Amino acid sequence: MAGATMSPPEPDYGRLDDPEALAEADPGEMLRHVASAAAQVREAQLLAAEAGIDRITTSGRPRAIVVAGMGGSGMAGEVLAAVCGLGCPVPITTVRGYRLPGWVGAADLVVAVSRSGSTEETLGVAADAARRGCRLLCVGAGGSPLAEMAVQSGALFVPVPPAAQTRAALWGLAVPPLLAADALDLAHVPPAVLERTAERLEEMSHLCRPASESFVNPGKQTAVDVAGSIPLIWGTSPLTGVVADRFAAQLAANAKYPAVSGVLPEAGHGQVLTLDGVFAHAGEDDFFRDRENEPETTRLRLVIIRDTEEHPQVTRRRAAITELADERGVPVTHLAAQGEHPLERIAGLIAHVDYASVYLALALGADPTPVPAIQELKVRNT
Repeated sequence: MAGATMSPPEPDYGRLDDPEALAEADPGEMLRHVASAAAQVREAQLLAAEAGIDRITTSGRPRAIVVAGMGGSGMAGEVLAAVCGLGCPVPITTVRGYRLPGWVGAADLVVAVSRSGSTEETLGVAADAARRGCRLLCVGAGGSPLAEMAVQSGALFVPVPPAAQTRAALWGLAVPPLLAADALDLAHVPPAVLERTAERLEEMSHLCRPASESFVNPGKQTAVDVAGSIPLIWGTSPLTGVVADRFAAQLAANAKYPAVSGVLPEAGHGQVLTLDGVFAHAGEDDFFRDRENEPETTRLRLVIIRDTEEHPQVTRRRAAITELADERGVPVTHLAAQGEHPLERIAGLIAHVDYASVYLALALGADPTPVPAIQELKVRNT
């Protein structure tokens, strides 16, 4: 009926603790693909070595690194910048579009990342980089248009491990640029760190496995927390800010669920105002009102993703914001990074939120694999 409103589906929390029901609700096996993260790290390391990733140093250190990629492929650039950190001697920028910035030239390294190797925006940027004489590294599917472009332009090409979904293939895409940065002395990512990262991802896959019950499964716990709310997801450092963006993107892709992401201290200057908005308050409660058939009010939930390395003022601001949320009745979920190396920390957190997004989808009865809106958009855009 035109103009009618629909209430969001009620989450089926019982499904989360029924492995058979989870498998039935996940015909595309997104949970299995998320669990492949550790294997991706190890395989991508081998593929990059076989491709001769160390040859990236032939022309010396670049003036800047520009990573071109869309969606999950573009996240590889954000991971690279987060792992290299604020002390990186060259700037790292991610381009999500068709064209390079005007300042990019022959002194710069462009990394074109596309899981399929056929993303039109990324192909456009790679072609632009070749025309400008940039050093070019291409990461994507073997035999793809991106692979052919790499051959034609004499660029270094690294194939990616097979995966059904780009959003579950992050580490196959992110490891080659990380190894390039290591070869260029822009990051310290030796084999031992990659192995510890793979082990951390294996640990998260064990903790978040379908057979693990909700009360001990961090992915399921976070999904239950977020369900029915409008999540306001904030990182407390540039690294966990990337995780916040990843969580919001994965909620959209897997659960078809909206969220808002940000990073402190900036979020404390703008988004914090939503704590005084209509979704933060249920309004004055009339104890004697008739609650029968009354829809549940959608509320904010603040999700704070904490890093082990925070600016002291951010740590104080985080505590103050938590108090503000508590005083306004806005529930707060805290996720905390673990590990010494930034790659270990970001990988563990991304695994956590990836699982949470899939479990939320399954609790809501949404198949996490199909992306009909994207397919329809592509058809209309041709």
